[in-house]
Amino acid sequence: MVTPPLPNSRTEPDGSAVIRVLSYNIRSLRDDTAALARVITACTPDLVLIQEAPRFFRWRKKLARLAAASGQVILSGGATAAGPAILCSLRATVERTEDVLLPLTPGQHRRGFATAVVRFGGARLGVLSCHLSLQKDERYEQGGMLLDRLAGMGVEHAVAGGDINERPGGPAFTRLAAGLQDCWAAAPWGSEYTWTPGNPFQRIDAIFATKGVEVLGCGVPPPLPALLEHGDPHGGPAVTEADLRAATDHFPVLAALRVPALQT
Repeated sequence: MVTPPLPNSRTEPDGSAVIRVLSYNIRSLRDDTAALARVITACTPDLVLIQEAPRFFRWRKKLARLAAASGQVILSGGATAAGPAILCSLRATVERTEDVLLPLTPGQHRRGFATAVVRFGGARLGVLSCHLSLQKDERYEQGGMLLDRLAGMGVEHAVAGGDINERPGGPAFTRLAAGLQDCWAAAPWGSEYTWTPGNPFQRIDAIFATKGVEVLGCGVPPPLPALLEHGDPHGGPAVTEADLRAATDHFPVLAALRVPALQT
């Protein structure tokens, strides 16, 4: 069965915005960076929620090169958020950004959130990129911190995405899905499993949205030839199986969302 493409980004006459959000664990750019840039470019995202961005020597320059190669700019995060980062297209109007470091558990990696508030047309949106702990109890607590952070951003609509390090049905994933829409569950599109590219068998990466956001589709982008059979509506390169497998050790998650216009 041919997978239809997600809707194009656009601003509706009423000021609401259709946006494309990509969540992607890029493994600190340790793999094929050119393939990674091609995948991001092919997805034509308005927002890229990154996990495992470079954090050490010349990390800003490395992240800036990836952004430039994929038609994006750096919005927030990186080493200052302990790995999560947000890229955006020039379509976004940036209102504010904030990098948040979470409490450090002895013996565990430092974790954080990259956050921002942006506008697309008449729509205002909170954005958060995360990479939750490998440790079950800490991961559950971080899920609660994520919900608290979104609630405290002062926005009606928000999207959060990242490497949850847990499958649906786990305690942290369930906590997030109880307070937000799990976009894959709301409108499945493409493929489900995000890890590992060599033998994908589980979904540990996800995009979540607040209840007022309409999910038009969400999943792992289908590679060639599925996109070519339907045609590439964006006029750019299509995602290839080789690039998806070479870019990093996770598959990306892409969602199309309709964000209502800000009520005045």
